[in-house]
Amino acid sequence: MKKSIIIVGLGPGDPGMIPLQVWELLNAGMPVYLRTAIHPTVAWLKQKGLSYRALDYHYQQGETFEEVYLNIAREVLAAAREGPVVYAVPGHPMVAEESVRLVLDLAARQGIPTRVVPAMSFLDALSTTLGLDPCKGLHIVDALRLDEQQPDPGVGTVVTQVYDRITAGETKLNLMEVYPDEHRITVVRAAGIPGEERVAQVPLYELDRLPWIDHLTSLYIPPLKEVAEGEGTWPAAGEPVGAGEDAVYTCCFPLDPLVEVMAALRAENGCPWDREQTHQSLKQYLIEEAYEVIEALDEGQMYKICEELGDLLLQIVFHAQIASENKQFDMNDVVNAITEKMLRRHPHVFGAAHVNNCQEVLINWDKIKAQEQGEQAKKQSCLGNIPRALPALLRAEKVQAKAARVGFDWPDHTGAVDKVNEELKEVLQALETGQARAVTEEVGDLLFAVVNLARLLHVDAEGALSSTTDKFIKRFQYIEQQARQRGQELSQLTLEQMDRWWEDAKKIII
Repeated sequence: MKKSIIIVGLGPGDPGMIPLQVWELLNAGMPVYLRTAIHPTVAWLKQKGLSYRALDYHYQQGETFEEVYLNIAREVLAAAREGPVVYAVPGHPMVAEESVRLVLDLAARQGIPTRVVPAMSFLDALSTTLGLDPCKGLHIVDALRLDEQQPDPGVGTVVTQVYDRITAGETKLNLMEVYPDEHRITVVRAAGIPGEERVAQVPLYELDRLPWIDHLTSLYIPPLKEVAEGEGTWPAAGEPVGAGEDAVYTCCFPLDPLVEVMAALRAENGCPWDREQTHQSLKQYLIEEAYEVIEALDEGQMYKICEELGDLLLQIVFHAQIASENKQFDMNDVVNAITEKMLRRHPHVFGAAHVNNCQEVLINWDKIKAQEQGEQAKKQSCLGNIPRALPALLRAEKVQAKAARVGFDWPDHTGAVDKVNEELKEVLQALETGQARAVTEEVGDLLFAVVNLARLLHVDAEGALSSTTDKFIKRFQYIEQQARQRGQELSQLTLEQMDRWWEDAKKIII
């Protein structure tokens, strides 16, 4: 056999649960790769003299679990191109194993044969520990994907991969949007492993207070009685209870405590640094916190998004407190003003107006805004209120979108494609003149035309460029890795050598 990958499961953690077929494959003389050596079975395998390569170091190098699993899959694929390998994972290979899915996907694209050998999963052990019969209804979700996978409060739910207390905290916040804070859940660590198994029943809000949560931990959430019996659902935070003028909006976390903390920090006996700050001195922090929110959103880590949104909210409260001290406005005024604005500018939701699509919503928004501003709006350009401080791509897109709302736009993307080609020709003509100013101007026109094309294709130009930059970095890092493995400096390489590695990187870093 030339190229192949055999993916095997190591069971839930008890060496006695390793299937005989898996044991034989582990000892068949092929290179063995472990997703992680942090698993009870691995210590026993090591005692038996099994030689393996653990891939845990990827967890320290990757910034997100998605990146970690992708890098693990790439390493397994790279090894398989040299000959058959065994890739071993905890539990059952097809249960809660994202790296296996990526290995199978990449192997299929590259024409590398694969084979999956099953083993007992943690779900089997968990069902035994809790006395559950999955056939009576069991919903399974991944703690790392709760933004995509919703728990079902009508049946029992298992939450997998609650790796640590940070993940537990993030999981708790997500689950509390569906279940009451006091809803009792069962936390199970090392299910089915003699001497290590641990079970505790706690209210949901205490989930992240358990000190022994680790990579072998899962949750079982019993169904909500009301939902299971068809008696309704729990209202989410911010959801109206009642209707019309009598509707009451729930609020779980009022701003008052944060406002009081900020007032104390700014008081006479408060923090010297906080007392010295002004609207102007805080501008840089407002921008920094906004970008950190964007980064957290890109990473998709819910606990980090929650934390960064809190940091951004702190800046808003900070500015409101400074204004309050100057008798200008306070945090209540900020909240009331934006609430009233949302009510005024959404008459299709809170009034009798009707709209057919998102474009009509935006047109109505601009009309209502103009009415609010009165005579001042008539004298102002419709493009005049777009901040110059925005990133250039985002500012260009907003300018074009504003112009499009009054009809200054291509009918479809074909006109924009022609404009891109036209601007590219003008860049080439400017290069022939050798005039740097003309080249700069024409390159700017080309970039503006590309942003317009992206807008008409419903592509986020800022996000697309950011993703492409990330991809370039990863592919270039592959070139650096290849050079290091050969003891070479990048400055010693020819462009042809780097280009060959670049083409290799394009095949594995998509």
